[in-house]
Amino acid sequence: MAERMTLYFDGGARPNPGRMEIAVVTGGRAVIRDDCGEGDNCTAEWLALLHAVEIARAAGAQDVLLIGDALSVVEQARGTWRPRSPQMQAHLAAFRAATATLARVTVRHVGRSKNLAGIALASRYPR
Repeated sequence: MAERMTLYFDGGARPNPGRMEIAVVTGGRAVIRDDCGEGDNCTAEWLALLHAVEIARAAGAQDVLLIGDALSVVEQARGTWRPRSPQMQAHLAAFRAATATLARVTVRHVGRSKNLAGIALASRYPR
């Protein structure tokens, strides 16, 4: 059981909108899913964040650090920006529900070049 956990998340759509893919990196391992349906980049980022939370919960983590490069998703998850569309509001509600029982959740923004999940996704699917 992991009490503390750091997870990097990233998502994208090709083209935008198009086929969504996500990646989560934790403990030196990358989990990549390229079967996330059709949508846009923002939706893919939310799906990646939610998948990172699922991984943390499955591992039994209670102190979770989530790191991503999508500023709008990070700030919405932090509660500093309000989601404008009903779809983004639904993603935020799902995030809040998924993290409600965790003791501590921190969401941090990093530049794209420092996002391990983004690097993993880019190396698997070069443009």
